[in-house]
Amino acid sequence: MTESKYIWMDGEFVNWNDAKVHVLSHTLHYGNGAIEGTKAYKTVDGRCAIFKLNEHTQRLLNSSKMTLMNVPFTLEELNKAQVELLQKNELFEGAYIRPLVYLGYGVMGLYHKDAPVQVSVSAWEWGAYLGEEGLKKGVRVKISSFTRTPNTSGMGKAKAVANYLNSQMAKYEAVEAGYDEALLRDDQGYIAEASGACFFIVRDGALITPPNDNTLESITQATVIELAADLGIPVIRRRISREEVYIADEAFFTGTAAEITPIRDVDARIIGCGSRGPITEKIQSAYFDVVAGKNEKYVKYLTYVN
Repeated sequence: MTESKYIWMDGEFVNWNDAKVHVLSHTLHYGNGAIEGTKAYKTVDGRCAIFKLNEHTQRLLNSSKMTLMNVPFTLEELNKAQVELLQKNELFEGAYIRPLVYLGYGVMGLYHKDAPVQVSVSAWEWGAYLGEEGLKKGVRVKISSFTRTPNTSGMGKAKAVANYLNSQMAKYEAVEAGYDEALLRDDQGYIAEASGACFFIVRDGALITPPNDNTLESITQATVIELAADLGIPVIRRRISREEVYIADEAFFTGTAAEITPIRDVDARIIGCGSRGPITEKIQSAYFDVVAGKNEKYVKYLTYVN
């Protein structure tokens, strides 16, 4: 990780190495916290802009509400903090932004409502999540032995800290087996999502992606669906079986960090041509045009930093 100068903590800019919490912070012990992943890009006019800042900050507040944390800052205040943090850190070439709502030091025990709710925002330079080569040639994927935590067992719609233990174990299993990423199924055996991204396949010229009934509501997934409509590519929302993945014409991941990452094989089955397919490439190119401010229709989603 490339260190920046400052981290925003509860309304103050703190030196990176001084941004610390108490060892008895409630979230550290019991896992109730909410995170976001937001990204800023250098745009075609040379400025830096955060993509879909409002949507990401609203999802942070939604996740916090789901997990019973009363955030002591408004959406507007959190948006301003993120813009100012990039300015103070001079991250004008682009950055990854990580807001965090967490329960601090004050009480112990499972009942959390007396613990103080605290907020931090960090930002740093971060390249392609699954590698620059992966964006072109695609990544190798393993369908995990771990099941995506079902809605009956947790707050699956919340981008909650605790949910990522499930993702972490699946990711580790995949990497240790020689793959780049894990794909998790739901408790009915259908494909849910990757460890930290949404999933699309292409069959007969159409995009197919699972419904959000057992996955996080992905902001990037929504963008891809909108772009597909612009490009005249049909989109179908339905459940996908493991077997159907193996015979897909193309497949790719979407997410703020993953962006649009092609998949070249799943469980040693080559997907399509074994590299980035033509429809994936169209979507990927359109997405990078949007975040770079090259598509006038989508400029409304950019919050300029400088």
